[in-house]
Amino acid sequence: MSRRPNFIAHDDAPTDTAPLVRTRDGRRTLEFAPGDIQSEMLLARPDALVLDYTRAMMCFALFVPRPRHILMVGLGGGSLLKFCHRHFPDCRITVVELRADVIALREQFRIPPDDARLRVIQGDAVDHLRRLAAGARDAETVRLYDVVLVDGFGADGLPPSLASAAFYRDCRAVLADGGVLVANVFTYDPRYGEVLGALHAVFAGRSCWFNQVAGNNRIVYALHAMSEASIGGAAARLVEGLARRHGLGAGWLNRLGVRLVVGWIVRRSVPNPPRSLAQVPPPTPKM
Repeated sequence: MSRRPNFIAHDDAPTDTAPLVRTRDGRRTLEFAPGDIQSEMLLARPDALVLDYTRAMMCFALFVPRPRHILMVGLGGGSLLKFCHRHFPDCRITVVELRADVIALREQFRIPPDDARLRVIQGDAVDHLRRLAAGARDAETVRLYDVVLVDGFGADGLPPSLASAAFYRDCRAVLADGGVLVANVFTYDPRYGEVLGALHAVFAGRSCWFNQVAGNNRIVYALHAMSEASIGGAAARLVEGLARRHGLGAGWLNRLGVRLVVGWIVRRSVPNPPRSLAQVPPPTPKM
């Protein structure tokens, strides 16, 4: 399923359309126009990833398996936030969301409150990244994030501010060495080729994606590395291999691979999975 993401950048005209929350058949959706689903949540499993593109974005774990700090552009229904908050328990998460009316819905979508690990900021992510990047460039040792997730579109598609080499340079500036930018791009956007070219150039050719895993959403992973040695040979080879074949080759293999990555993250985050009775050793007889 394709989906129009929720963030509206500062160079788009503001919208008067209030977000629409619908609950039916055990699901809750966030829409800005009837049928235009921004986020979807299972009431019985609020932390689960429902939409294909959200699962694809989580494949950043192939490059950064244990992130320490994640920056998210856009809150929406908080699908990515909730999943990361639950399954990366040692990770801090910062979210920048422009719309106060979207942030006001966090309880309806069971988004946890701010605490030492989680912070939701109302503001323009473009300006926010620009300020952070200026500080990072002034002090080269300050690299704030291991992962930056960019899921941002305006009313007319991808805003120029989120499709520019300047924005991607700001993202790269705040990434730790070996960190990854994950960008959600529509394949039918008129600037699609331009955006891919900018990502490829800014990240020195270290960009890749999985074909046919999220409909019209292209999820691009761009790895920041100051040198090949700094990220290790395995990560460099992974980027090169995925870029050459656009994933694992066939679409069905890519979709299976994405689901396996998400399943691996979930299983890994359970410290003591329940055991069956057959696995429980019998009690030791008392003497």
